[in-house]
Amino acid sequence: MTDDSAVVHGFPHLETVQAAITALHRRLSYDGVLSYTPSVAPVDVAFSDVDDLHLGAQRVARALVHQLRLPDARMIVSFREMEHAAAVELAAGPEYFIELNDRFRTHRGDIGAALAHEVMHVLLHRLGLGFAGTRDNEILTDTATTYLGAGWLLLDAFREDEVSSQKLGYLTPEEFGYVLAKRALLFDEDPSIWFTSPQAYTAYTKGRARAGQDSSRPPLTAAGWAGRRAYAKHRRYAQEHGGRSAPGMPYAFEEAADGLRVSFACPTCHQRIRVPVRGRVRARCGLCRTVLDCDT
Repeated sequence: MTDDSAVVHGFPHLETVQAAITALHRRLSYDGVLSYTPSVAPVDVAFSDVDDLHLGAQRVARALVHQLRLPDARMIVSFREMEHAAAVELAAGPEYFIELNDRFRTHRGDIGAALAHEVMHVLLHRLGLGFAGTRDNEILTDTATTYLGAGWLLLDAFREDEVSSQKLGYLTPEEFGYVLAKRALLFDEDPSIWFTSPQAYTAYTKGRARAGQDSSRPPLTAAGWAGRRAYAKHRRYAQEHGGRSAPGMPYAFEEAADGLRVSFACPTCHQRIRVPVRGRVRARCGLCRTVLDCDT
């Protein structure tokens, strides 16, 4: 939790975020990912100042348990002074104990955001899905929370002005926007209508623009003229150097028994896809089933 201090912006964790999206697709399967529709509704996690603190927190926790498909998990929510926004005790269940920072007693509108992250820790624990290291594992948790329909709350908790700031989670605001945009494309949703924070909307638009770049890179036919020209140059280099690729490109060439192939990341789930270099081809991602038009 960042409060009244500088908020990091941009996309410094993007590689880990993309790896997290791939891991979710692999663990949950195509049908499993699509079962997390729609996103949790604002009305289900609304929390007013007149609501009873503990009863309201339990109600929001139940809504998030339902959103994240944990029907037999019971969340017991309490409040205490602590350094971080929240913490959860991961055990065998079915009861899980979540502690929230005392500041949420007076910032009740952000309780849903804090709970969403902790309930996702429970889901990932049950799935046996995790990354090595605290930092990467927390990025996985934020990404999964957002991709599975509860993380718009985390972005909406972001507020920043000339004298103060607040942000929950480990992703930057723009990275939250990026993952939200990825979900929006897959689930045909418009999360921007749920934001109460103007700064959250701005971060979402920046993340959406970055997500759009994933679908407009060679060898996809949606790539622009400059990208197509650079791709042709790198393809010629590979053809002249035994399939070796120029470094630093989002695609890579390799020699195969049937000729030159090019590999690139699926713009939906980021699994690597390999297709032959033979002009116009249509590829289907074996993980997320996205059909891609390519000009190799």
